[in-house]
Amino acid sequence: MEINVNVATDAAMNFEYCEKENVESVTRHGNGHINDTFLVKLKEGTHKKLILQRINHEIFKDPEGLMENILKVTEHLRKKARDPYRETLTVVKTRDNKPFYKDPQGNYWRMYLYIENAICLEKVETPEEFYESAVSFGKFQSMLSDFPAETLRETIPDFHNTVKRYEDFERAVKEDRMGRASLVEKEIFFLRERKEEMARGQKMLESGELPLRVTHNDTKLNNIMMDSVTGKGICVIDLDTVMPGLSIYDFGDSIRFGANTAAEDETDLSKVSLDLDLFELYVKGYIEGADGRLTDAEICSLPYGAKNMTMECGMRFLTDYLNGDTYFKIHRENHNLDRARDQFKLVCDMENKWSQMENIVNDRRK
Repeated sequence: MEINVNVATDAAMNFEYCEKENVESVTRHGNGHINDTFLVKLKEGTHKKLILQRINHEIFKDPEGLMENILKVTEHLRKKARDPYRETLTVVKTRDNKPFYKDPQGNYWRMYLYIENAICLEKVETPEEFYESAVSFGKFQSMLSDFPAETLRETIPDFHNTVKRYEDFERAVKEDRMGRASLVEKEIFFLRERKEEMARGQKMLESGELPLRVTHNDTKLNNIMMDSVTGKGICVIDLDTVMPGLSIYDFGDSIRFGANTAAEDETDLSKVSLDLDLFELYVKGYIEGADGRLTDAEICSLPYGAKNMTMECGMRFLTDYLNGDTYFKIHRENHNLDRARDQFKLVCDMENKWSQMENIVNDRRK
């Protein structure tokens, strides 16, 4: 659904600061793939720029619960931040004091203050940037370590419930809608061999061995605002998937994406491996940022978090391939299968380097 600037402008007028005579312009902003984002420029006032977003309610079925989560989390972060206008998102309320506006067409809109003198990077160019993202997400854990995670709603139910993801995978194999199961017997066997291991995180949570945390669930570099002068991470953004979960999965998703020596859909699997230097750098930054708030069990489980998130992601790609490519966008034939194979190759490389990964983590525990 394409949202034009006129519709966005009409929505903006329902928020604070946005009197019609004070709005200079409303333009498309950024390159996100889920929500529609606009930059609102004002003629005068303390805050000259605002970010307006249409929440994609086809993906996020409970926009009101989503915004309730964001308000709770950002208000908690503001109490601990030295500079709350730069270190966390600031929700702009509507004229009737709500955190969102629902337009006549049923679209949900929200607005944030624009964070000045900060940039958002799309990919890791230097090890220092990867380290800064690790510190930022570790600090996110630290600042929310005393937040009651169980009070948050699941904006995407069972998002990292790997046991449920495995059941979805087996259902896709059994139904074999596209007649593709016979083409991926090797990949199916790969996952079935690791079924019990994939369930370990869920079992550790249920037993209390790992604590329930506030987790971001999309810990890529482009969800960190970096100071445009110092290059330091200052603010975690894109809080739509903030939910109760495991800290090791936030860590693991970063490794899966950022420490892979190849692109996520690389077809030449000889290029796919785990960069141990980047892994070590991220471990260092994440633990430093968390500032003693992670339990010993969480730190020991960081390698497992990396491996399990990689397996889960590969399993989701393979499930979508079996179901006819209905969830992830594809740009070529067998695109999801290529993605799955890439993730499985990365898992294999992690298994080959397992003792080194554990040694890196153990060195940081001392």
